[in-house]
This record gives sequence, structure tokens and C-alpha cells, in this order.
Amino acid sequence: MAENGVIYILTNPSFPDYVKIGYAKNVKERLNQLNRSECIPFAFRVYATYEVESTLSDKKLHDIIDKLNPDLRAIETFNGKQRKREFYAMSPEDAYSLLQSIAAIHGYESRLVLVEPDATEKQEEAMAEAITKERSKGENFSFFKCHIPVGATLVYVGNEEITCTVVDDRKIDYNGQIMYTTTLAKILTGRKHGVNGPMYFTYNGKNLGTYYDEFQGK
Repeated sequence: MAENGVIYILTNPSFPDYVKIGYAKNVKERLNQLNRSECIPFAFRVYATYEVESTLSDKKLHDIIDKLNPDLRAIETFNGKQRKREFYAMSPEDAYSLLQSIAAIHGYESRLVLVEPDATEKQEEAMAEAITKERSKGENFSFFKCHIPVGATLVYVGNEEITCTVVDDRKIDYNGQIMYTTTLAKILTGRKHGVNGPMYFTYNGKNLGTYYDEFQGK
């Protein structure tokens, strides 16, 4: 492994339509940091790594992706400031293909490693997919049925500084605007389709998706 670290591609069954692309001197330590949070139902896992000789090389890759399609990156606005996240609405295969092209151009294909998921990771991916399909058939999320009261504070899983407040059975208040969790999740992630709002928020440290499962008796 190169002394200065790797560009990594991470996936998470909690966010099947996204990949996280970043840089770390020690990808295992970075993974442990991300997975300490109890706000995300499933753990991040390494999809691929690419050894690099300069720190923060991922920024150059971010620039390439942004120029190819600026709509792929998750961008949020918090306290009037725009924040660009390291999450991209693209498949891990497409992200890996970009790294493959870069490696081929520089003749460093040997530095690119595609990580095979272990049995636990495969099981979690299958479980997350099954949950998503089941929820799409179920009834709409209800705060009251999940015993979440009006006035409850919800925390966005992508940034714990971003919160909203429950105002009735289905809606929330975010900076004075009344909306659904799915609407807010779309705003914060920058995605327009395929967003399951409750999966992006927690209440008392527990993901809303877990409350939903408990209500459904799963």
C-alpha cells in the first residue's frame, strides 16, 4: 500500500443509491470511525481502494465527477451555507470504472483493489433490499403510530447538526417550513427520486426506519 494512503469507494445498504468516495491514510481506521455511529442501520463497507502517492487525491476525482455530472454529488444547505458531501448518486460499479480508467491512464492497474464482500455483508445487503421492497408495499410512515410525539426533535443521519421538529402525524418543521421527511431528505441529499425519507432521520438515537419496523411488528 502506498505510504500516503488510498482513495476508497464505500457502500452502505442503508443508502443503496449512493457511494462514498474519499481519501484515507488508513482505510480500516476510517471505516471504524464511520461505523461508530448508531444512527445508521447498516455499516459502511469497502467496495474498492486505489493506492495513491499524494494526500487528498480524492479531491481531484471529485472534480472529475462534478464536471461530468454535477447532479450526482450530495449537496446540503445548512445555516445558509452550501456543503458538498463525499456521497455520489451512482452505482459502485460506475465509481469503480472511473478508478479503472484513471489507473489505466497512469499504468497503475495493480494499485486498484476490488474488495469481495464477506458473508455478513452479503446478508446485510440482501436484508436491506428486502426491507426496502417491503416498505414500498406498506402504509405511509406515521409518527403517532410509532409513538413519536409532536415537538420531537429528529436528527439527519448525514449531519447531526441538522435537525427538524415533528408538527403532526406525518409532517415536520425545518427552519420554519412544513414538509414531509422525504421532501427534506431530497433537499439535503440533492436527489429527486427513490428517497425513503424516514431512513434519513433518527429520534432519540434510533433510526425512524427501526420505529417503523417495530410498529409493523417485524
